[in-house]
Amino acid sequence: MNTNESTDAPTPRRLRLGILTPSSNTALEPLTSAMVSTLPGVTAHFSRFRVTHIGLGAGALGQFDPAPMLAAAELLADARVDAIGWSGTAAGWRGFDTDVELCARIEAATGIRATTSILALNERLLADGVRRLALVTPYTADVQARIVAHYREIGIETVAERHLGIHDNFSFGTVTGAQLDALVAEVAASRPDAVVPYCTNLVSTDRAAGWERRHGCTVYDTTTTVVWKMLKLLDGPLPPAADWGRWLIL
Repeated sequence: MNTNESTDAPTPRRLRLGILTPSSNTALEPLTSAMVSTLPGVTAHFSRFRVTHIGLGAGALGQFDPAPMLAAAELLADARVDAIGWSGTAAGWRGFDTDVELCARIEAATGIRATTSILALNERLLADGVRRLALVTPYTADVQARIVAHYREIGIETVAERHLGIHDNFSFGTVTGAQLDALVAEVAASRPDAVVPYCTNLVSTDRAAGWERRHGCTVYDTTTTVVWKMLKLLDGPLPPAADWGRWLIL
């Protein structure tokens, strides 16, 4: 054996994912970190901006004004992240174009490619031919109705939905696994093309693969979609479908 030859494996390429996080969200950080923990060289880094409640009033909608989100994105740029993802679902009720504009502004301000949970979700729903959607959310009825209307506008009908009527963003993270199991079972009974737990502060991400096996449906979790798209932008490894959802290999 030539002792001058190295037997070390190649060092994996380092990819830093920058995640924009609502200040009162307690679910997405541990779930995102768990998702990337098995991917060699991939790490997740988080920056928060203030979000405490969800609704259609001016105060609730104003939490998603671009300025604080851009400030949080610029802090991520200090860490030289390779992509920036907004891990949130507000575009569902504010309009999908708001996320398109946000990504353009982040990229202009930082020079870093950007995406969001909802832009990534919609990309996959349309590419995978989803036309019959089932939604599970913690939101109030008026917020849910706005989400349903926006999906109808892009040709996707919501054939089943359940919402918990919660206004306080922190409380979304306290919804139990048993509650989510029951809600998913109810909407899956309608035989949709896909089920979407539509909130990154639901502790749903690590349950998606189990729901798929139990109900025979595809589950697109909104915490997973933004990670998927960032890794696709960077030509990086994807989370294992067996753990995080079969759509990752569709």
